[in-house]
Amino acid sequence: MANQAQAENNPTDPMPASKPVRVYADGIYDLFHFGHARALEQAKKSFPNTYLLVGCCNDEITHKFKGKTVMTEDERYESLRHCKWVDEVIPDAPWVVTKEFLDKHNIDFVAHDALPYADTSGAGNDVYEFVKAIGKFKETKRTEGISTSDIIMRIVKDYNQYVIRNLDRGYSRKDLGVSFVKEKRLRVNMRLKKLHEKVREHQERIQTVAKTAGMHRNEWVENADRWVAGFLEMFEEGCHKMGTAIKDRIQESLRSQLLAADLLQNGKDEDEDTDEDDEYFDDYGQEEYYDNNEYYEEKAQEVQKKS
Repeated sequence: MANQAQAENNPTDPMPASKPVRVYADGIYDLFHFGHARALEQAKKSFPNTYLLVGCCNDEITHKFKGKTVMTEDERYESLRHCKWVDEVIPDAPWVVTKEFLDKHNIDFVAHDALPYADTSGAGNDVYEFVKAIGKFKETKRTEGISTSDIIMRIVKDYNQYVIRNLDRGYSRKDLGVSFVKEKRLRVNMRLKKLHEKVREHQERIQTVAKTAGMHRNEWVENADRWVAGFLEMFEEGCHKMGTAIKDRIQESLRSQLLAADLLQNGKDEDEDTDEDDEYFDDYGQEEYYDNNEYYEEKAQEVQKKS
């Protein structure tokens, strides 16, 4: 609705909203990218009801006035046909838009960015000068940061990497126009570059570890006493438990030895006469009661004295 109101209020937009407005946009469209697509989108949305015709110059005229293209004319035509904003592609489009061309295709407006483009006269005249003069020019905005020249510049800048990339993908050095010596030199340089990147990566890791250690140094110092005290406490507790266990095992071993000695003594007493045995047991029965532990300790002392 906003576009419709703008079109009705603009004196240069006399076309009624019910009738499709035939808008023409032209260019080379080499290495078709989103900057091209956005310009065509603006042209398509110039009016509420727009029929967008896109003209594309052929190889002969393009190479003559602009320079060599990456894509052929047929590839450029086909790329435009697959853009959703385009209703019709006009091949072999003229370099300069004329009244005869506008009349032939019933073109109402021409859409392009406002930068001047030199015509074929060599005098530096703008190719859209005629269209601007008769009030049928619709300006579109360029997309910053993307252009065919920019893409080619990126490839040229990293030429060696792209050569190695295509060699690794199966292209021959002849396909790429590279000599035998240059191919070998490029491969050696790429290996050296990868080695340099690995060294730099390891250096960054070492710096990260050193930085982390510096950040946590104070924390380690503050907690060192607590960690050492805790370790010593656990060590002392473990030693105490171990000492207690050893002591218990020694006492148990002594008790077993004393019991065995008692059994041997009792066996000898049975061989004596009954009177002596009765007298012994009478005397034993009159002995004062001893606690088991005291008894074993006394017996242990007697064994030690005898030994």
